[in-house]
Amino acid sequence: MTRREWLRRSGFVAGGAIVVPAWPEWAFAHLHQPAAPADQIAAMRAQMGAAPIASSELGANLTLLAGPGGNVVVSRGVDGKLVVDTFVQPAWNNLKAALDKMGNEKIATVIDTHWHFDHADNNGAFRMAGAAIVAHDNTKKRMSEAHVIMGSKIPPSPAEALPTLTFSATRRIDANGDQVMLGKIPNAHTDTDIYIKFQKANVLHLGDVFFNGMYPFIDATTGGSINGMIEGTTFSMKQADAATKIVAGHGPLGDLKSLTAYREMLVTARDRVAKLKKSGQSLKEVIAAQPTKDLDATWGKGFFPPNDFVALVYNTL
Repeated sequence: MTRREWLRRSGFVAGGAIVVPAWPEWAFAHLHQPAAPADQIAAMRAQMGAAPIASSELGANLTLLAGPGGNVVVSRGVDGKLVVDTFVQPAWNNLKAALDKMGNEKIATVIDTHWHFDHADNNGAFRMAGAAIVAHDNTKKRMSEAHVIMGSKIPPSPAEALPTLTFSATRRIDANGDQVMLGKIPNAHTDTDIYIKFQKANVLHLGDVFFNGMYPFIDATTGGSINGMIEGTTFSMKQADAATKIVAGHGPLGDLKSLTAYREMLVTARDRVAKLKKSGQSLKEVIAAQPTKDLDATWGKGFFPPNDFVALVYNTL
């Protein structure tokens, strides 16, 4: 069953138009069947977790891991391993094996870019391994709440998976010869988004504020909006220079040029959809007008097909 067939049978698509405001990216990226029962959520995690882990070097003792969830960055050295994001639960054994291959340093610190489970699902396992979990105040709040996603109840995260250290604006961590700066991004993908900047290495992780080369998901249920995504991207661009390696939540490694192109796409899509919506057109009519047609070849082959992205923009304006 395709994602759109599932949405149609579930009542989320009417006349070709999506009529609910937002869902997490994992719900679309790996969904092939209805997910209302709890065991379907487990099946989704298992499918995602089976993806192989690809590794590439970002600098001295700094590694990018990609595959079963949001992109992960690992710093290693005398202060132990510092890990940004944690994949999904079934990927834990493979993730731990990948970390062990990097050296015998202890796992000291985990940082959550935001609350979604394809980024924070292995917090509990890392806690058991002795790591501190660092995140924004709102991430702990969101993980402590129950959520309803496509009719499925997502329970609060267990206490052992919650962040142990939180902050409201900025935090600095000195680790492995680098200054790691953490800062709150204005509400964008969610109200929990942060950036992580490895100052010496000049590597910036933006979590799901940045989907490199694809239309993004915007989680309106926890504070996201298209205007917020634009503001968050604009803010994030100020944390980088032409030489900065920029890690997206999903997609390949980027840079300031690719982040700038991403922002331009967001602004273009927002402005076109906003003009049509302001004229009184319904969601169905706006989708039929194909306001992103000239953008789709570049941006429409990722998590969200063009019509779905247009619906997210429309519903979060």
